[in-house]
Amino acid sequence: MSIRVREARETDIGEIFAIRTSVAENHLSLEQLAEMGITLETIAAELAKEPCLWVAEIDGVPVGFSMVRNETGCVFGLFVRADHEGQGVGRSLLERAERHLFATFDEIWLETEIGSRAYAFYERAGWLPVEKRDRGLMKFVKVQAVANNP
Repeated sequence: MSIRVREARETDIGEIFAIRTSVAENHLSLEQLAEMGITLETIAAELAKEPCLWVAEIDGVPVGFSMVRNETGCVFGLFVRADHEGQGVGRSLLERAERHLFATFDEIWLETEIGSRAYAFYERAGWLPVEKRDRGLMKFVKVQAVANNP
């Protein structure tokens, strides 16, 4: 089993929404996403502007995605189909999002639900919880490692 992470294309948007609405933890329906301004059209517009979304595939089938907000240095979303959790998909997607954001920012951030599996996942990936937010969320940050020059 080989995980391939690639930049998303407009033709992936339907599958991205299928993945996003398939998760049990932090589940949102299409209607709830639309109320937040997250629609097929808004995602297509974001993709058209600049790289911000990556898809993970196994055997050519999309199994997860990550999305960033380029203007703020935020990992905006990372979701993996339940039947592919624990296989390194999330880690691969997170690393790709981090590399992209660290090309511009020295410190990047994200929010996730306190006590969620995602909370523990981000801690294991070296993210630091720094601030409790509304709605039971925690802000995490990660600072770009700087190599020591001898």
